[in-house]
Amino acid sequence: MEGMYQVLFAFVVVGLFTNKALATQHVVGGSQGWDESTDYTKWASAQTFKVGDQLVFKYTPGLHSVVELPNESAYKNCDVGSALDSMNSGNNAVKLSKAGTRYFACGTIGHCDSGMKLKVTTVSADASSSPGSTPSSSSSSSSSSSSSSSPASTSAASASFPFPSILSMASLLAISMLFMF
Repeated sequence: MEGMYQVLFAFVVVGLFTNKALATQHVVGGSQGWDESTDYTKWASAQTFKVGDQLVFKYTPGLHSVVELPNESAYKNCDVGSALDSMNSGNNAVKLSKAGTRYFACGTIGHCDSGMKLKVTTVSADASSSPGSTPSSSSSSSSSSSSSSSPASTSAASASFPFPSILSMASLLAISMLFMF
């Protein structure tokens, strides 16, 4: 009976780590990063953003910044003065913590008006959607969770399976299996 509890515990632990390992880091703008030459509407339409994923903004500090805007009106009008959050380290990660739409722009004067802005619609993690699809209630905003830490490097397609998480998961599974025998 004790062995059965250990197996169950191992599955729960592995399940928790698997969800974290399967989250995607989307490098905003792909290999170009956060700059004035990228069409962010086109870039975002090729992505599927799910709860738990991260947006990674890579840019030249001092030249660009990232501000999160409160609503679509502020986004359309490039009202960077109404920002919910402002980031300027050159390498910022923003966790997509719930389904809904969020709005980002460059805080440098004139850059948002030149198209350096991003609208992201996040779907629930269990939704099976194609890139660019939107949930039926996509206008809710979520609280910002940003970080200036250096996120793991990802490809332009933005798929990422963090090696440390997978290594931890495999180690826990191996240890759990040892207790079974």
